[in-house]
Amino acid sequence: MKKIAVALFGAFAGLSMTAGAMAADSFTIDSRHTFPVFEVNHLGFSTQRGRFNNVTGKIMLVPAQKSGSIEVTIDSASVDMGLEAWDKHMRGEDFFNVEKFPNMTFKSTKLMYEGDKLVGAEGDFTLLGVTQPVRLDVKGFACGTHPINKKALCGADISTTIKRSDFGMTKYLPGIGDMVVINIPVEAFKD
Repeated sequence: MKKIAVALFGAFAGLSMTAGAMAADSFTIDSRHTFPVFEVNHLGFSTQRGRFNNVTGKIMLVPAQKSGSIEVTIDSASVDMGLEAWDKHMRGEDFFNVEKFPNMTFKSTKLMYEGDKLVGAEGDFTLLGVTQPVRLDVKGFACGTHPINKKALCGADISTTIKRSDFGMTKYLPGIGDMVVINIPVEAFKD
């Protein structure tokens, strides 16, 4: 009888672990630690950088199935170049046209894993009302417990390069470069 009970407990525990491994983990982006930074060549003399200060989104991860999803919204009006007059120009029709297009979005179509680590995502990026496929590279993906608030947290550094003209942002080409490098430190708390 004892052997049967041990065997049943073992089988139940195995099923529970399998079900847990297959379950999706949901995360909410921490907007206080997620700031997309972009850089672009300026007149062939320097690389200019800016960032966005307001980002929201959800991430679902299912490492056992090598799947999940990412949905991110960037408030275009939160562009920050470090100078108010420059910020105002970037919000205007020449660049982000925030009156007509208040948000940029990324929605994944596929996540890529190496083992249980997220290493990339493919999806659709929408800027100025134009949607194009984009691949994100994910480096340093790590999960653990936040040392201060003790909540489960995942983070990574994400990067990609886009061609701004593909989205209809053509003002001042080629003086202001067409290729835009985007780097995003991201942290997300488990729901």
